[in-house]
Amino acid sequence: MLTLTLLRHAKSAWDDPTLDDHERPLAPRGEKAAPMIGRHLTRAAAAPDLVLCSTAMRTRQTLALVLLEMTAKPAEILYEDALYLATPSQLRARLAAVATTVGHVMIVGHNPGLHALALELTGTGPKRAVVQLAKKFPTAALAVIDFPDAAEWHGVQPAGGTLRTFVTPRDLD
Repeated sequence: MLTLTLLRHAKSAWDDPTLDDHERPLAPRGEKAAPMIGRHLTRAAAAPDLVLCSTAMRTRQTLALVLLEMTAKPAEILYEDALYLATPSQLRARLAAVATTVGHVMIVGHNPGLHALALELTGTGPKRAVVQLAKKFPTAALAVIDFPDAAEWHGVQPAGGTLRTFVTPRDLD
């Protein structure tokens, strides 16, 4: 079974209008939320084999804070420019290229692409979680989607996933 974890970056700062969007750092609220997600991943024993992370400052900072709280670390982390503001089709194409030896992938990225991808891939799951996901994918939100019928990443189909978990920092307060 394949597992995909989608993590939206934590809340970013808008204090400096001269900064390029790619270089915006986390806001204090984001610095507080990201470790909460890391602790949740540890409790859920949901360490990915591979992390694909956008190169934006806010995604890199989010991942660093998440990893500090995780007891089981990912086997590999790749920072990729193409994940910055990627569309669902770009994210699917990247997933399709993941090696068949990788069973659990985490993507740390941005909306609206992550939200749209989660909605596209989720076919079933706990009603409350599916409804919550459908409404919004806020900053530092985490969706874990299992693909029980897919043996390879290029075989992941729309609506083929089961939403195992959808968590926001507010859920963890």
